[in-house]
Amino acid sequence: MADIDFDIIKETIRDAVAHQTRSVMDWHYGEPVYDEEPGFLEGVQGFRELVARQHWTNFRLWHVEDRARRQDVDAGVIADCKYAIDKLNQQRNDLIERVDQCLITMLEPLLPAEAPERYNTETVGAALDRLSIQALKIYHMKEQCNRKDVDDGHRDQCEGKVVTLHQQHIDLERAILELVDEYAAGIKKPKVYFQFKMYNDPSLNPELYENKK
Repeated sequence: MADIDFDIIKETIRDAVAHQTRSVMDWHYGEPVYDEEPGFLEGVQGFRELVARQHWTNFRLWHVEDRARRQDVDAGVIADCKYAIDKLNQQRNDLIERVDQCLITMLEPLLPAEAPERYNTETVGAALDRLSIQALKIYHMKEQCNRKDVDDGHRDQCEGKVVTLHQQHIDLERAILELVDEYAAGIKKPKVYFQFKMYNDPSLNPELYENKK
């Protein structure tokens, strides 16, 4: 792994966030090509790819969630959506954990030895997931601003929401970078928080293991 410092890590995070914003538009015109299983990824490039893959999962999840709200289709379509949502949510959470693991591997040699056992309420990976959702919201809210089949009141309301979403995106990105500064200063430590989702595991979900045929 090439030499990495806190400035490189912060720049990598900025690049990953910028890619989230750009790719929402790009992926509406052409899907990315990812292997189904990313394998072992590390370092700056690995971090970028994991954040991008996590964002791609959210992109697909967004559109399946929209489809699941339709009321003009039969129950089978909604059931298929539910199964897809469960699978994508599992992938989403797994990738958040992998983003954090990759980041911590880069950070560990740089962390002050005397840093106290103080942790943030949310990891960098979880915050990047929120930024991914924000990028999706901004894109789709802007679509609402350009609709021709609604009145000015609808468009004006959506334009106000776009302004708020942009500010929230700026605030959250800054908060992530400030958290990295806290790691550098020895104020806090990074840590992976595992979700251990139970509902998709047939050995942990009682509705599955108690109703085996």
